[in-house]
Amino acid sequence: MKAKLTLLFFAFSLTLCARLSALTDQEVREGFHHLFDSKDLSDWEGDERIWSYENGMIVGQTDDGARHLDANTFLIFKGEVPNDFVLRFDFRITKEGNSGIQYRSFRTPEEGNPYRVSGYQADIDGRAEYTGMIYGENFRWSVAERGYFNRIEPGRKITTLLYTDSEKLKEVINIEDWNTYEVVAVGYTFIQRINGQMMSVLIDDDTENRREGGLIAIQAHAGPPMRVEFNNIRIKEVK
Repeated sequence: MKAKLTLLFFAFSLTLCARLSALTDQEVREGFHHLFDSKDLSDWEGDERIWSYENGMIVGQTDDGARHLDANTFLIFKGEVPNDFVLRFDFRITKEGNSGIQYRSFRTPEEGNPYRVSGYQADIDGRAEYTGMIYGENFRWSVAERGYFNRIEPGRKITTLLYTDSEKLKEVINIEDWNTYEVVAVGYTFIQRINGQMMSVLIDDDTENRREGGLIAIQAHAGPPMRVEFNNIRIKEVK
């Protein structure tokens, strides 16, 4: 009986990993490829206390002990990233969690924290208070909260062009369960969707500060103990 249960668990784990890491036929036709496909973290670099490969997923884990964070840290993709792209990934996060994926970002290392990154961020938190917003990690901070279609003008002046009720958008986010996030970055227009629903839009006309290209990285936020999981991170270039 024990052997049968072990085999069943192993088969379930394989099925789960396959479900989370598979490209659809449409994505294959469109030219998507994986940045992480449930194999290992060889294409990524970060604090090994915090980041691990587990059951086919990227896992970020903090606690009040050896994994305590005094400052945000990031798992950084080491490969080439196109300037204009559609990025999709699946995530799940605990209630107290705080995370996100950086894009068109840049390294800003600090003493004791070599994996510090700044730039645009597709925000994630466990209570879905901020999930869906376009955040500027150490980079102009909040630039388009969930429900906002904003434009940044020269001098960092933010103008709201359109607003949709943030609480209504929150209803499509699965708390402590899997969600699919999409980031579109074309020129200086950024669109973020979760589970197919548009969450935020930004037109960045702040010519002095906007970013043409850069890194992709995953955030682990300082604060209460948390766990965040990522899988099926895939991207296609937009030409």
